[in-house]
Amino acid sequence: MKLTTLTAIAAAILPAIALPPGHPKPDFSLVGFAKDNPIGPTTGGEGGETVKVSTPAELIAAVTGDTPRIIYASGTFNLTARLRIGSNKSLIGTGTNTTIRGSGINIYNVANVVVRNLGIRFILNNDGITIQNSTRVWIDHNEFESDMLGGPDKYDGQCDIVRASDWITVSWNYFHDHWKSSLVGNSDILGDVDRGHLHITYHHNHWRHSGTRGPAGRFGHQHIYNNLYEDFLYQAIHSRSDNQVLVEGNVFRGNTSEALSTYGLVIPADSPNTSPEGDYELDGFANLGAKNDWGSSKINITQVGNFTKAPYKYQLTPLKEVQKLVIAGSGLGKVK
Repeated sequence: MKLTTLTAIAAAILPAIALPPGHPKPDFSLVGFAKDNPIGPTTGGEGGETVKVSTPAELIAAVTGDTPRIIYASGTFNLTARLRIGSNKSLIGTGTNTTIRGSGINIYNVANVVVRNLGIRFILNNDGITIQNSTRVWIDHNEFESDMLGGPDKYDGQCDIVRASDWITVSWNYFHDHWKSSLVGNSDILGDVDRGHLHITYHHNHWRHSGTRGPAGRFGHQHIYNNLYEDFLYQAIHSRSDNQVLVEGNVFRGNTSEALSTYGLVIPADSPNTSPEGDYELDGFANLGAKNDWGSSKINITQVGNFTKAPYKYQLTPLKEVQKLVIAGSGLGKVK
């Protein structure tokens, strides 16, 4: 199914979703570690000036520095170098066609950043978004797209979070057609750097036609709830090197689609998985909270940890509603 068709269908059915009596409608506000943490909620450019940008030069200028600023971007931005976002910024795409191509986004050594409603597509030689040594970041309602035809090493990550980054929420994004999606902690030798950090909430994301890392974590704590995994090949949720995941209310659907068969890949998903699978690396920990719908996927938990309850308030979507709600509410054009 083409992106435009999927977006149109999702936009059309979202208002008509039938939820059980008394259950709230989709809540697109900030939830999780990016909101509730010892430092304070992520607000991005709130209180600062608002600017509109439509060229790479305008975009680069708008995101530079630490002055609070809300940036509304429209059009296609073919970047020749990585876009470095400063602290206290909200970068928000308009409509369903705001696209980042060429080079991706660096959120390095900053705090309080919001990125919403961007299409981040076919970024070679680096991640779509890299969050490094940064705190209070909200990645919401974006679409990350590449392809799987070139093998696992053609592209890097879609949204990688590394080097002691902390207090982050990744929500309502559409990740698809990619081998290695979202890595948390990029080396098993950086325990002294990462341990005690990497608190990340992943909720209501849609992963489709993906290989691994939805997410894969080291040394941190990830709360992973109400996500939809369709046609995931290997470790959809992978916890290693003393990492802790709390996994609840997620839905897994098998790799039987016609689109996936064009890749010639028919290996069932293995999730959650706490084993490095042959690499010399410590196992991680996985904890199962509210019931998950595993579909045909396997579970390989070698260590049960102590991260059994998220330290913040959140509303779980009823399991039977997750697939419909996530397809309808994730990706571009769902937030103003």
